[in-house]
Formats: sequence, structure tokens, C-alpha cells
Amino acid sequence: MTAPKQAPTAATPALPSLLRRFAALMADWLLCLLVAGLIANPRQVPWPPVAVLVAEYGFFIGLFGQTPGMWLAKVRCVSVRDGAPVGVLRATLRGLLLALVVPALVMDGQRRGLHDRAAGTVVVSAG
Repeated sequence: MTAPKQAPTAATPALPSLLRRFAALMADWLLCLLVAGLIANPRQVPWPPVAVLVAEYGFFIGLFGQTPGMWLAKVRCVSVRDGAPVGVLRATLRGLLLALVVPALVMDGQRRGLHDRAAGTVVVSAG
């Protein structure tokens, strides 16, 4: 028997739509393609944009709770326990798993992918 789902309360942050999360990811991916283009041609060497994405997630989510794309889409990625930024190591783990794509597609009722569950994060609305 499963526990009944709890209704969101004033203390429970709102979950953003999948469209807003996808928009944030696409904005970040575009930024990563531009930055990686300074290192190598992404059409010829495919790994630099992925490396930049993992580094971007580690730095921005780890320290500030949101990437530039998340800022534009008004979403944040924070600790599921206390709502604080998760630190560089956990954010980098999240970015590495996100780069594998499949973990992000397997979501639970809180729209937490396997990458969020492994890093102990949740994506919430920022505004």
C-alpha cells in the first residue's frame, strides 16, 4: 500500500513544468556550444560541449543553485533536504549523469530524474 500524495503547502516549493526545465537545458546547451567552439569545432570533436556542460553545472548549480539557462527559465536546482545549493561535487555528479541523458528521462512524482535522486537535488520554480 502506498502513502497518499501530499498536497503542496506554502512551505513546499512549486515544481516547474517540464517545458521550463527543457528550455533551461536548451539555453545552457547553446551556451556550452558557444564556449566549446572557442576550444574546438563541436562538429568535428563532439566532447567539448559535454565537458563544458558538466563544468557549468558543477560551478553554477554547486555554488548558486542555478545555471544561466535556469536563471532565464526561472528555475533552481537545490538540495532536496534543505533547499540550499548542493556544492560543486554533488552538482558535478548531477551534470555527469545528465550528460548520459537516460537518467534524466526516468522521473518520479516530483519530476526528479535519476540524476537528481543520486545528487540529492530537486528542481523548483525560482519566481
